[in-house]
Amino acid sequence: MRIAVLEDDPTQADTVKQWLQEAGHEVSIYGLSRDLMRDNGRESFDLYLLDWMVPDLSGKDVLTWLRETRDMDVPVIFLTSQDSEADVSSILSAGADDYMIKPARRQELLSRITAVCRRVYAPRNGVEVIDAPPYRFEIGFTRALFQHAPIDLTDKEFELAVFLFNNIGRLISRGHLLESVWGRSAEVATRTIDTHISRVRSKLALRPENGYQLKAIYNFGYRLERIAG
Repeated sequence: MRIAVLEDDPTQADTVKQWLQEAGHEVSIYGLSRDLMRDNGRESFDLYLLDWMVPDLSGKDVLTWLRETRDMDVPVIFLTSQDSEADVSSILSAGADDYMIKPARRQELLSRITAVCRRVYAPRNGVEVIDAPPYRFEIGFTRALFQHAPIDLTDKEFELAVFLFNNIGRLISRGHLLESVWGRSAEVATRTIDTHISRVRSKLALRPENGYQLKAIYNFGYRLERIAG
């Protein structure tokens, strides 16, 4: 997963980053809220791990911005020294998915991340079949169907389509697509991603009359949207 961490203490930030990377996650560290918010304009993440007290805007302000301004339902966990009942209630009421008191413990943090992501992403991920009529993706057979008829996709086109249908409604950056479909170390030009997107859109006939549209978001990435019938 791609995880954004807001933490202004360099020692704690390095520790959390090491824990997350050892668990196989891609991690971006931010010491200032405005830096995270700026990057959120060009990148997407699977989870946010926020401190409350940072030098500029508070973590709670970032949470409010994500939920209200950006209209994002990506999971958010707070890792902070603010430990009063009122603080916890305030953060959870503002839309946080979980709350941990510092100092963090490695296994607890990883377990809470797993639990939160299971609640948020499990209905879409880790399944052998994605049914999204008129589309169906049979993961084990690498087979895509449209109105019960097979669609000829390359392996990468299939992976890309499955990723998009696992994230319907989410705004996904090109960098996020690159890491998720081609891998972190892949040297793939943006043009290649856009070409694959174009082919998937065409081959799957992702048009409103078929219930879905794949929108390009200028200078950011893409979003697969379900069209209400």
